[in-house]
Amino acid sequence: MKEKEKRDWRFKVADRELKIGLLLAVIHFLWWYGFAYGMGNGPVSGYKYIWGLPSWFFYSCIVGFVFITILVILSVKFLFKEVPFEEEGNER
Repeated sequence: MKEKEKRDWRFKVADRELKIGLLLAVIHFLWWYGFAYGMGNGPVSGYKYIWGLPSWFFYSCIVGFVFITILVILSVKFLFKEVPFEEEGNER
């Protein structure tokens, strides 16, 4: 048999979910970096504040956390698939 034919179908699911997880991590980093260094790059005297926090911090860390948490929940609910850990031939 060829190597691809011997490969367990669960690896294909795991590879897909790995790519989704990496994409979520990249989205989170870009969100954080964009707001933290985009808005926080000026002098401190020019900062705007939301709830006593600099706006760059609020958007990068507070809103970013809520945003990525919602994305992760939606990804797990709609894109991830439950996979059994037991091998198919070893049922009792």
